[in-house]
Amino acid sequence: MSTTNIIKESTKEKTEILSDYRLACESREASLLGRKEVFMGKAKFGIFGDGKEIAQIAMAKAFEKGDFRSGYYRDQTFMLAIGELTLEQYFAQLYAHTDVEADPASAGRLMNGHFATRMLDDNGELKALSKLKNSSADISPTAAQMPRLVGLAYASKLFRENNQLHQFKDLSVSGNEVAFGTIGNASTSEGIFYESINAAGVLQIPMLVAVWDDEYGISVPQEYHTTKSSISEALKGFQREEGTNGYEIFITKGWDYEDLIDTFKKAAKLSREEHVPTLVHVKEVTQPQGHSTSGSHERYKSKERLEWEREHDCIVKMREWMITTDLATAEELDEIEKEAKQFAKNAKNAAWKAFNASIKQDEKEALELLSQAVHESAYKDVLQGLRNNLKNALNPIRLDSVKAVKKALRVIRKENIPARKKLQEWVKRVAKDNFDNYSSHLHSQSALAALNVKEIKPEYTDDSALVDGREVLQSCFDHALARDPKVLAFGEDVGKIGDVNQAFAGLQEKYGELRVGDTGIRETTIIGQGIGAALRGLRPIAEIQYLDYLLYAIQTLSDDLATLQYRTRGGQKAPLIVRTRGHRLEGVWHAGSPMGMILHSLRGMYVLVPRNMTQAAGFYNTLLQSDDTAIIIECLNGYRLKERIPENIGEFTVPLGQPETIREGEDITIVTYGSMCRIVMEAAEQLKEYDISCEVIDVQTLLPFDVNHTIVESLRKTNRVIFADEDVPGGASAFMMQKVLEEQNGYAYLDSKPVTITSKEHRPAYASDGDYFSKPNTEDIFDRAYEIMAEVNPQKYPDLY
Repeated sequence: MSTTNIIKESTKEKTEILSDYRLACESREASLLGRKEVFMGKAKFGIFGDGKEIAQIAMAKAFEKGDFRSGYYRDQTFMLAIGELTLEQYFAQLYAHTDVEADPASAGRLMNGHFATRMLDDNGELKALSKLKNSSADISPTAAQMPRLVGLAYASKLFRENNQLHQFKDLSVSGNEVAFGTIGNASTSEGIFYESINAAGVLQIPMLVAVWDDEYGISVPQEYHTTKSSISEALKGFQREEGTNGYEIFITKGWDYEDLIDTFKKAAKLSREEHVPTLVHVKEVTQPQGHSTSGSHERYKSKERLEWEREHDCIVKMREWMITTDLATAEELDEIEKEAKQFAKNAKNAAWKAFNASIKQDEKEALELLSQAVHESAYKDVLQGLRNNLKNALNPIRLDSVKAVKKALRVIRKENIPARKKLQEWVKRVAKDNFDNYSSHLHSQSALAALNVKEIKPEYTDDSALVDGREVLQSCFDHALARDPKVLAFGEDVGKIGDVNQAFAGLQEKYGELRVGDTGIRETTIIGQGIGAALRGLRPIAEIQYLDYLLYAIQTLSDDLATLQYRTRGGQKAPLIVRTRGHRLEGVWHAGSPMGMILHSLRGMYVLVPRNMTQAAGFYNTLLQSDDTAIIIECLNGYRLKERIPENIGEFTVPLGQPETIREGEDITIVTYGSMCRIVMEAAEQLKEYDISCEVIDVQTLLPFDVNHTIVESLRKTNRVIFADEDVPGGASAFMMQKVLEEQNGYAYLDSKPVTITSKEHRPAYASDGDYFSKPNTEDIFDRAYEIMAEVNPQKYPDLY
């Protein structure tokens, strides 16, 4: 290389290094200012990435377009370094600014430090992800980013090894993308961390995990967290050797700028080219401000430790290194630090100004309307006091205006003055606006939303085959896999044997292991595989073998998948279909129906409870046309029952939220779902012999529930209702009752007390007798319906027992 080129290269390198130092200083200043903003009452809570600036800048240099991040809430410098966060956006999130432009990650829905890129366009369609630097949306639970990380990396393996996927250039460039994960050292104690590490080692996927190690978990030191007090030492058994799968494990220090860059580049190159998972243990990281604004680390760290942290602060060490190597003078660095402080301060001020402006118009209108009310009302003094309190509030937010106006309306509730009507209109408008701000996008709001999928009824001919229910599903899955190369299914025993109930029988042989695959016994990361693959544009069906086993994955389903569209305000989606089976069978752990838990935990997912496999097939067809996520719970005892297979098995759809009346009746409405439909229908047939006419309604989906309020029409006719299911008392039966009686105003049509029929409060006992005496049976349904009619007409229906 010529002298001129050497000088140019040296200048370029110096410019880059000084730019990195400037960014580190800007990020540090943002952390310091953020803490002050919380203590001043301008923000609720703060958690910051100070101490990790240099390591994250180094990692960003290895992060390329098409890559994905699944990190935690201290990655601000990384997000700044890849150009997917500005300091103004950083402060906007701290203040909870509800504008998507101000806070693209969450539109004010998540506390600060939770990062995400907007992977969807304004129509809810995926952008060209392979041309973007992508960050999946953060969540707070420790290590909860890890299962999704597995899925993001797993998708790269699918895109590389499945030739049918090479056509989707906007989603991947032949699987060359690396999924970068970040985690604190203490969070590696969580079980889902180890499960994710194991899953990635088995799958051999391009996953790079960076562990920021500051030797503490809030106040608890490393020796309480990790075997050998070192995650890299504890995971040595995962180090790959010749002829084995596994990891490449790297160790570096959080203040060593040169080694950090070299280490991350090596790890990323290995993951990218060879699809080997890598772990970078970043040691000697400091946390200058402690864990968060909720406490001080001076309470639990020794003076010696605090002094060591000051000396080994990554910015301090980088400054020393640049001066020692003559890359910069102290004066140059002083100037950079001064400018960085001002830059961060300007960003903070701009974000605060924009945040206040976003709520000022409503406040202004409220004050004007309150002034009008003061002039028109007989309660001038009270109203003037409310107005003055609002006007003089320190850093007022939206709720202050709403409270003031609602209190004013209480005062003038009996006065017929113009201001009253205007204040009422203001309340209604603001309520609508704030629903959009705080409650929208629980489910998809795009044209592809599941509720928009057109119903296509199943078609039959005289020659339609009568087959086992599992064969209906098998044919449905066969058509789905043939129709769309992005569709895949995986789970325990799904591949080689075609699942424990044979609905995928023969499909792995037909479509290959990448499309129909087996996994280990690891429910949480099965869901994580599905979330990550769905985020990247694939259409996974992730199977949890039995409904009871959902408990292993409930945290990931609840905190990550179910909240995704909501917490990004429509910025990301993961249309994962979770397949499982439950209700009746045998014993404590194979016959569960924890529907109340599911309904309460999985808001944001649809919960579909088909009574047979034809209905289930219709739901799969519906969901595969949509961009919503859902769980489908098949009837465990229905796979061998005979059903006619529709001629349009791959096309027919079952709409969500629309109950089906499966038996007409006049005396009592029985509302149920799933396996209970057969039991209720049997009881209804027996009740008919005693002149009791039951109308049986299969709700079909619990979430959404009867979107057109059709069940209440049955109550208008029968004036009596039973809600029956296999959950514990107060579970899904109570949920259905609340929906029908309160939401649909069904209470107005009742002539008898509403009744719920549920299982016992314990898990079902083993064997047929255990099932019979633990869960609702035909006789239970008969007896409760008979009792209702006996109350109406005791002479016609005398006591049975």
